[in-house]
Amino acid sequence: MTSTSVERVDYTGEGLSEDELAPTPWQQIRRWVDEADARGRNGADVPEPRALSVATVDASGAPNVRTVLMRFLDERGPGFVTSLDSTKGLELAANPHIAAALTWPAMFRAIRFRGTGEQVDRDEVATYWASRPWGSRISAWASSQSQPATGRAQLEADFDRYAAQFPDHGNDDDVPVPQFWGGFRIRCSEVEFWGGRRNRLHDRLVFTAVGAGGGAAAQDIDIRPGLDEAAAWVLVRRQP
Repeated sequence: MTSTSVERVDYTGEGLSEDELAPTPWQQIRRWVDEADARGRNGADVPEPRALSVATVDASGAPNVRTVLMRFLDERGPGFVTSLDSTKGLELAANPHIAAALTWPAMFRAIRFRGTGEQVDRDEVATYWASRPWGSRISAWASSQSQPATGRAQLEADFDRYAAQFPDHGNDDDVPVPQFWGGFRIRCSEVEFWGGRRNRLHDRLVFTAVGAGGGAAAQDIDIRPGLDEAAAWVLVRRQP
């Protein structure tokens, strides 16, 4: 019986200690995202700093995970855009529980989010839509997201059809927002900051939302506080 050598990398990150942690999840999220964005602009080792892995569950309880781009980020939580008729859109409509992660291997850092997904309001969606390149807006119309496609030719033909319907005049309103297109924001009940260290003794610092007066955890009651409300969160360190 032959053995296969396994490449092992010892993580050389600085980790994250309690005295370095910002006082609220929002402030720490903002700090790390800003640093990842800067690293992405200045080098090649963080090429897509806002790539967000998003997990939902189907009707049988089986998980689905995919990677999207984080397009919204404020004190309410991170968010992304999608077809509301896509698999993730339909699954969130049926069961709003969601988990997501930002992972930056080159920085030995990750942020994990758990909570519920709520639709982003149409005004916010429209504002973001107007910032998208013309071709991206056309693609949203052309793609029946998550549905079977007969081939690449079908996708390109549908793109050309909508491109002819909504020609590019260089204006924000050249392409209307489809009714089936929108976004979801994650209203968090838990935010974990992971920092890789040597010998697999990683740091895991977790903010968990609690009820008024430090009561029940938000997973057990319908509480999704703002990420910058210091009194609404408790901090624990988890074993790596």
